[in-house]
Amino acid sequence: MARPFIRALFPGSFDPITNGHLDVIHRSLNLFDELIVGVGNSPLKNPLFTLSERVELIAELITDMPNVRVQSYDCLTTEYAAGIGATVILRGLRNLTDVQYEFQLAMTNRAVAGIETVFVMTCEQYGFTSSALIREIAALGGDVSNLIPQCVYKKLREKLKMSGKYPADKLD
Repeated sequence: MARPFIRALFPGSFDPITNGHLDVIHRSLNLFDELIVGVGNSPLKNPLFTLSERVELIAELITDMPNVRVQSYDCLTTEYAAGIGATVILRGLRNLTDVQYEFQLAMTNRAVAGIETVFVMTCEQYGFTSSALIREIAALGGDVSNLIPQCVYKKLREKLKMSGKYPADKLD
């Protein structure tokens, strides 16, 4: 009996996408037939990058991954997963705090929508980072070049300079 086709959804805000996110994507490539990176538009968040900018950055980073594509969505993650025929939600774990939150989310998604969650631990070198922390460090002039892909680093610096909120000399 042939194994059924497995389409997974890796949802997130990806503001910006980090090396930790990419690590999870790379390490999950052989687990699923297709992986869709779903860039969510959350009304509760105030993103630095627009939805289309986040999608464009991710698209640039996954060009060499034939079974991975990126899309944006503007609804409940479980609704989006059902709409694209995903049978699995992929989530990355960084630390014990993530485990508690993600466990609750996974149980809720299974109870409400009948969708399973697969967890992939990120590499130790990215276990302390988050998009929010990266934005904050960069905004204060810190060097985050080893935590995000170079194309994202370049766009992040441009975005922060254009915003006018931060001293230009800290971003040079």
